[in-house]
Amino acid sequence: MRWPGMRAALFVLAFIAAPASAQLSRAEKAIVANVEAHHEADIALLERLVNQNSGTHNHAGVKAVADMLTPEFEKLGFEVEWIDQTAAGRAGHLFARHAGKKGTTKMLLIGHLDTVYEPSSPFQTVTRKGDRLIGPGVQDDKGGVTVMLAALRAMQAAGTLKNANIVVALTGDEESVGRPLSVARADLLAAGEWADVALDFEELSIDNGVDMGVVARRSSNSWQIEASGIEGHSSLIFNEEYGYGAIYELVRILDAFRRELPEENLTYNVGLILGGAQAALDADKVAGNATGKSNIIPSTAIARGDFRTLSEEQTERTKAKMQAIVAQHLPGTEATIRFSESYPAMAPTEGNLALLVRLNAINTDLGLPEMPILPPIKRGAGDISFVASKVDGLVGFGVAGTGSHAPGEDMDLGSIIRQAQRAAILMSRLAKEKR
Repeated sequence: MRWPGMRAALFVLAFIAAPASAQLSRAEKAIVANVEAHHEADIALLERLVNQNSGTHNHAGVKAVADMLTPEFEKLGFEVEWIDQTAAGRAGHLFARHAGKKGTTKMLLIGHLDTVYEPSSPFQTVTRKGDRLIGPGVQDDKGGVTVMLAALRAMQAAGTLKNANIVVALTGDEESVGRPLSVARADLLAAGEWADVALDFEELSIDNGVDMGVVARRSSNSWQIEASGIEGHSSLIFNEEYGYGAIYELVRILDAFRRELPEENLTYNVGLILGGAQAALDADKVAGNATGKSNIIPSTAIARGDFRTLSEEQTERTKAKMQAIVAQHLPGTEATIRFSESYPAMAPTEGNLALLVRLNAINTDLGLPEMPILPPIKRGAGDISFVASKVDGLVGFGVAGTGSHAPGEDMDLGSIIRQAQRAAILMSRLAKEKR
């Protein structure tokens, strides 16, 4: 669905679904009060979570965060399971399940335990400065997990959790997904098959000071190009025998990408280039070595990058365009391209839009502004995308903050309150509905 069409669809859905009057039920008022009353306790929990390093490759640290969260979910009546992911080269996932009334909406809540900050990072501890909390993963995603627990606790206190059918999926490798994907995301995919609705508790999107609704996330795909040429004396470059060399071939391809690929909601990036008489990537493909001289025609050139799309159709179309460009070799050269897909796209759907309409009705009830749709190009990939083809979903029930994935990452402590209230009321209303 193109972006103008999404806006039109939202307008129609809002007209159909908007309540005639806005008010909170007695239970929902109890939810609001409970979230506010436990705010400092939620902050204290968040600080403990953040002070435990859980970089994706720190398997013991990821498990330690899971162990800290296990009793929190058990107190709420959830059955908790640790799913070992050694086979995928990662620590594991924490799943928590709550059985409610049969036949009502089944909800999948998604977050993650890991951060981008490994033990080698100098950014390790949490600091509170007024209404801000600064620390590794405080926004992405330990703040979101805290919001999730605050919402569920408020539901329990208000009596709306008992009938709710919920599966919580906290992955341990969202920042660097394990391989093969069939193992790393098997349990999440099964939960997506079970669920009617998926709510993503990664960070809240704010645009120009306005809380935004996210109904789509773009994919994350990587590519690698290997170009080859005929090595020889530089004085012979461009002639019929030696041709153009590997680096000119690689540059031709990358410049053609720049000129020929642009379309709505697509981005593509070149992250690493090597070239020379010899060039090779390291085992992790994040560094490498190249040797060459100014008077030698280079025989090898390598580039790695990514591209992000809004739908699987756009992914396939972009791959086909890239392959066609790569195939148009300069004289005396060859080149190949390989693709690796990490996260599929979460396309905008009418079901997702309808959920945002319902969330905006709750915003009205809470006296909060309406949340407009965030343009998908402003949001990256995430775990909800793996189940997006199976279930309606919304993204961004986590905290508001800045500097995600960088030293100094911080969050607005007040956002815990409004986000937990929004989530708890939405889940409480969904829990009463038959599916």
